[in-house]
Amino acid sequence: MKTLKVLSALLSYPTEELLAARGELIEVIEREGVLPGTERAAVKRLIDGLADGDLMDLQERYILLFDRTRALSLHLFEHVHGESRDRGQAMVDLIKVYEDGGYTPTVTELPDFLPLFLEYAATRSPAEAVELIGQPAHVFAALRERLRKRSSPYEAVFAALGKLSKVKPDAAMIARLLAEPDPEPDDLEALDAAWAEEEVLFGPGAAAEDCGKDTLSAKLRQARRPAPGLEPVPGAGPRTQITHSGISPRTGA
Repeated sequence: MKTLKVLSALLSYPTEELLAARGELIEVIEREGVLPGTERAAVKRLIDGLADGDLMDLQERYILLFDRTRALSLHLFEHVHGESRDRGQAMVDLIKVYEDGGYTPTVTELPDFLPLFLEYAATRSPAEAVELIGQPAHVFAALRERLRKRSSPYEAVFAALGKLSKVKPDAAMIARLLAEPDPEPDDLEALDAAWAEEEVLFGPGAAAEDCGKDTLSAKLRQARRPAPGLEPVPGAGPRTQITHSGISPRTGA
């Protein structure tokens, strides 16, 4: 699904090459046609806005949004594990998923960096890609809402991911994520407090009802039912799932 590769590029740090690729990006979105009209139009507006913008301004905006604020981090496990000890093992598991899928990242980002995750998903079959991006649907929904509140055009990417995943994220889970601190990037004191605060929702120290074996896995499985017509083909090979410790291979239907 090449549309995922476009969305990956749009969530990457703006470069001259990205801005110059406007025609190519739009062509992929139009030719593949997997996005509904509303979401496709919003993604195209983001592409046009990047192509027409000043590169330094775009880079500054990107840093303020995604690098300064923990609530908008593009590292998936930041929202799942925080700073808990489970995060390291989750990284190892995700690297194994990439390797088993024959995917060797050429960048130096952590494996849970969302553009990297989407680039991997783009290499899978449509059924597996849909299942894969449906697993962190709760995180996507929370990020979309935070970007919407900021009137950011980057909201378009997460709206598109929500449509492509074809799952309905659990409202209670989204509410839990949105309850986390969400300071503005120029509020340095609040930012320091947010980064210093220990994440306890899913790691060691969480409330008993949230720390049961595979609690997170069960909630995510509920939200990633395959879309009609996109059920995995028996014998098609390993699939992946987000478990309590991260994203891991899964075999069978």
